[in-house]
Amino acid sequence: MAVSPQVFPPRKRRPSAGAFIPPKFSDQRLLQTLLELSQEISSLKPLQFLLKRSSSSILRKTKILAILFEELLKNPILFLSPTLLCFEEMYLVLQRFKTLLEDCVNGSRMWLLMQSDSVANNFLELTVELATLLDIFPVKEVEISEEVEELFLLLRKQCSKAKTFVDKRDYNLRQDVLTMLDRIQKEIVPDHSKLAEIFYMLGFRNSLSCKEEIENLEDEVQNQKDEKSKSDLIALIGLVRYVKCVLFEPSTPGVDSRSKKLASDVNVPVDFRCPISLDLMRDPVVVATGQTYDRESINLWIESGHNTCPKTGQALVNTNLIPNRALKNLIAMWCREQKIPFETAEGNNRIDRVIKSKAALEANKMTVSFLVNKMSASQSMEAVNGVIYELRALAKSNSDSRACIAEAGAIPVLARYLGPDIGSEFPNLQVNAVTAMLNLSILEANKTKIIENGRALNGVIEVLRTGATWEAKGNAAATIFSLSGVHSYRKRLGRKTRVVKGLVDLAKSGPASSKRDALVAILNLAGDRETVGRLVKEGVVDMVNEVINEMPEEAAAVLEMVVKRGGIVAVAAAYNAIKKLGVLMREGSDIVRESAAATLVTICRKGGADTIAELASIMGIERIIWELLASGTMRARRKASTLLRILRRWAAGLDVEFFYGHSTVATVSSASSTVVLPA
Repeated sequence: MAVSPQVFPPRKRRPSAGAFIPPKFSDQRLLQTLLELSQEISSLKPLQFLLKRSSSSILRKTKILAILFEELLKNPILFLSPTLLCFEEMYLVLQRFKTLLEDCVNGSRMWLLMQSDSVANNFLELTVELATLLDIFPVKEVEISEEVEELFLLLRKQCSKAKTFVDKRDYNLRQDVLTMLDRIQKEIVPDHSKLAEIFYMLGFRNSLSCKEEIENLEDEVQNQKDEKSKSDLIALIGLVRYVKCVLFEPSTPGVDSRSKKLASDVNVPVDFRCPISLDLMRDPVVVATGQTYDRESINLWIESGHNTCPKTGQALVNTNLIPNRALKNLIAMWCREQKIPFETAEGNNRIDRVIKSKAALEANKMTVSFLVNKMSASQSMEAVNGVIYELRALAKSNSDSRACIAEAGAIPVLARYLGPDIGSEFPNLQVNAVTAMLNLSILEANKTKIIENGRALNGVIEVLRTGATWEAKGNAAATIFSLSGVHSYRKRLGRKTRVVKGLVDLAKSGPASSKRDALVAILNLAGDRETVGRLVKEGVVDMVNEVINEMPEEAAAVLEMVVKRGGIVAVAAAYNAIKKLGVLMREGSDIVRESAAATLVTICRKGGADTIAELASIMGIERIIWELLASGTMRARRKASTLLRILRRWAAGLDVEFFYGHSTVATVSSASSTVVLPA
């Protein structure tokens, strides 16, 4: 029985020819391996849509080889060195046959079509190598039946006369695709009936198969080194995406064509999440303050005009981004264990940064125009949901798509589907609409469009407050975070009580992922002193007290910012958090310990003797501070030194105000573990 092509697991990187090493087996074991390998190859089906003749020819040849190896195993003899060497070389050729077939089965059909001449030539080269090995094989010196010998001689003759063959159908199909791309490049909308014919011949029968093809093409971009090939691939991606939208019904939202496990489906460790996007980091980098972010997120932050560290609020002395390769390797290992695809941001950025293809840009515009018009005109909520899901995915793909979607007028249309009436009847539609808005807001120009469109902004805020699902509320909070990346918009959003209350309530009562979205949005808004007062009034400190054990890193960062900018009211509200902060200084991660120490310094300085007494009442607090002095980050050690001095002056009955303006840096001697304080 023929083996389905799905027996091959998908692979992104092709092994080179040199990756195969002949096994050092005994004569019989080597023959057995050759038999199994040739049987495995010959049991496969020929390629279904392209290069049928070339693949069928290879499968027939390997079937004859399998018969030869089976015959040789019946009469075990001691082979001479030249014969063994011939067998070893056959093993390499067969492995390369298998790899070539595997690539053709698992790879992009569109790219295979474009490369059909080259691939056909690869089949020929391997056939010629096999012919050479068959010529030197001493068939007369081995004991095989006459029938098998005749088959062997026939195989040798066929291999020696092999020529490159490109099916005329494949050639014509390729020309049709190139013509279609050329017309798109000239801004001519392609003939849908002709598109349907081409894609049917390539085996694309529904939206799901087109989605798989787009994924395969994106994988192929990462395999290419020259910009021309990348540009051609980007054009093909644009064409397939256009066909997916105009010829087929949208795929069911949320269905992954390869049934891959997604990072959002599992609980990602806090250290693996980007503090800005809260997503799994693909390319972690370290900024000047020592904090780690995903490269794409921190680049967007810096390009938006910020010169501070998003997490600590410290000024960045430079904008150098140092790759955190150790963390990247840990994330990759974790993804493999969880069976989550780990596609690096570097690879995704290459797709976005590649030399722009005019055909791809025009195909993108045509796709967006079609979707936005369909969304505006459709009366069916089910159809609208499918269209918005496509726009959501398109807006996530690259900045050009985000710009095209906004320019086509999608934002006010999307705003129609953010209201509570939609959420109550079509919750999934509301999720897709607010997520599309989130993805659009990544582009700086689109932030202005959303903020200035009252219905869009109010719709996002309404979803934050009354969204039908936690996912919708969390994505609304993430949209607020994205919009607040612009300083003037941060102040504007912070003045809205509904925004502040909505974020605090979500952080208090939502599930983990939604809490995190709300906390980072609050942290961003807390950069404005006026907003901090509203946050304190709405109970942000009480909320932090509730969630600090569950999300210590985010909660500690929020509390640090609030007490730093919130004045005496915020400090008074934070009094009940002092003991929890003391625990975090002992048990938290380096980042959490640093935030906890910084927060305690601010509380003690502004809160007076009562707050210091509360800190002093924590069992073993001085030892906790000493440990932070010995093993904390540089900033944590400075804060720990200040805390130690505050406690000692308080214990001596001295005025804490005396040293507010002074630097109090302590160092720990590795020899004696004593603190050296300034005189």
